[in-house]
Amino acid sequence: MGPLIDLGADPFALFAAWMRDAEAAEPVDPNAMALATATPDGRPSVRMILLKGADRRGFVFYTNLESRKAGELTENPHAALLFHWKSVARQIRIEGSVERVSDAEADAYFASRSRMSRLGAIASDQSRPLPDRAIFEHRLADLEERYPDGDGAIPRPANWSGFRLVPDRIEFWQNRPHRLHDRAVWRRAETGWETTRLYP
Repeated sequence: MGPLIDLGADPFALFAAWMRDAEAAEPVDPNAMALATATPDGRPSVRMILLKGADRRGFVFYTNLESRKAGELTENPHAALLFHWKSVARQIRIEGSVERVSDAEADAYFASRSRMSRLGAIASDQSRPLPDRAIFEHRLADLEERYPDGDGAIPRPANWSGFRLVPDRIEFWQNRPHRLHDRAVWRRAETGWETTRLYP
């Protein structure tokens, strides 16, 4: 059983430390997180996505801007993230507002993706009905011909970019025996972060 969560810790440094522990222990996708969004009238939806950047500005992920998640984030720019790492018996909940990343950030990340991931982003009408999988596969085949290996850069499509969740609440949860878990929350205030330990 490890030490209690340090209430004096910087929440971003603590997140980075817990992510390093998860990267060392999780067999697959330690950067996987649940993203919860809601429509303007409060209907929630949630899905698993991958974290692609984290710093003091917030937590970044990418998507098709015509997808359901992007539509909900545009209409209601507030969201929540959940990281759950069973291998290290920890989770982190993050809530806040969202903003679009810059074109330069989106371009840089898109260029770092594998060739097939970039082609897939161009070929996919994400979240919209697909009458036949062959349609998608045909689009991919056409793009593979248009952008063969070594044939220059594959351009980022205009309808693909990223969002940054700017946190105003970060809760750290650590498993302890007999469900006597350790929980602590950081809330953003005008003077910085206010920290409170919570009952399990």
